[in-house]
Amino acid sequence: MWRNIASNFLTFAVVILVALGAVVAWGQRQYVAPGPLTEAICLQVKPGTSFGAVADQLVERGAVSSGYIFRVGADYEGRSGELKAGSYLVRPGATMQEIVAAITGSGVSSCGTEINFRIGVTGSDVVVRELDPAQNRYVEIAKFDPAAEAPPDVYVERASDPDVRFRVTLAEGTTVWQAVEGLKRAEFLSGEVASLPPEGTLAPDSYEVVRGADRAGLIAQMQARQSATLDELWAGRAAGLPYETEAQALIMASIVEKETGVPEERRRVASVFVNRLKQGMKLQTDPTVIYGITGGEGVLGRGLRQSELRRETPYNTYVIDGLPPTPIANPGRESIAAALNPEETDYLYFVADGTGGHAFAATLAEHNDNVARWRAIEAEQGAEGATGTQDSGG
Repeated sequence: MWRNIASNFLTFAVVILVALGAVVAWGQRQYVAPGPLTEAICLQVKPGTSFGAVADQLVERGAVSSGYIFRVGADYEGRSGELKAGSYLVRPGATMQEIVAAITGSGVSSCGTEINFRIGVTGSDVVVRELDPAQNRYVEIAKFDPAAEAPPDVYVERASDPDVRFRVTLAEGTTVWQAVEGLKRAEFLSGEVASLPPEGTLAPDSYEVVRGADRAGLIAQMQARQSATLDELWAGRAAGLPYETEAQALIMASIVEKETGVPEERRRVASVFVNRLKQGMKLQTDPTVIYGITGGEGVLGRGLRQSELRRETPYNTYVIDGLPPTPIANPGRESIAAALNPEETDYLYFVADGTGGHAFAATLAEHNDNVARWRAIEAEQGAEGATGTQDSGG
């Protein structure tokens, strides 16, 4: 009898183990299989939220089929104790494993509200935008000028949300003065900037920050990024350039940056200035003259006077030989690359062509024809003065 009992017990145990194994295997498949979500959602994990509460929220929103499997799978992977507060984009069909990885990873939000403080050449603005999960794109919900307007209610409301993301974007061609003045108006930053960094040393880019981030620390980050970019591109520079140091290349890059807003023209514009330096010609570029007048503090807001073009200053490239003493703006990566690898051309002149770009010429006669065409366009448009057209040999 005892043998029968033992045999039955062993059989029952084997059946239980086999069934348990099947259940575990099924659970594992469920954990890594595509989930039931049909439209993307933004999952908000507030500080102090438990893993179980997140699992319940995911079940309620139709992102996972089983909160139990979700919790067990995370625990098996050793990640249930690594939950990070934030807002996370959960895409259609996301597996439980993928969701766990997202909410226990870097903690960097991938959806929700973003406040972007943008510093440009003519001013700054603040954009409040929110990711639309269904379309996977940001939708602007507010924009204002911090120098002239009080923050709208939506900004005040969203900026106090502990889960909101902050970003500072520095545009190409801004000066260090414009950058620092802009940062002073970013109320979500803290600390003072004791002195202006050297001109041209801040990398135009977008920087994610947290509320209370130190302004001086952000400036240091911008400097480090610009230095790294310059070092990287300097190593692959073309042979025979008419400047011997990274500092001189940065000056050239800043001139290229201010001379054209057309990306595909940058290397061609750089070739004009390189050719002029090689032939001992003056650069004759308006943006350097303007910098000598303003010191980089804002925009001139008018055309250059003939007296200003004749006045000798360290930045008047109609008068001085070679490069000015410092950069005239913060050049972006593409302008630095253009200064270090310009096109191979015989161009010595360029002038606006009425389309936003420039007409290039190798001889003064060709250039004068281009200038005449531009003057005709100006007259037709009723414009006053050329936009940087005297640059490079007008």
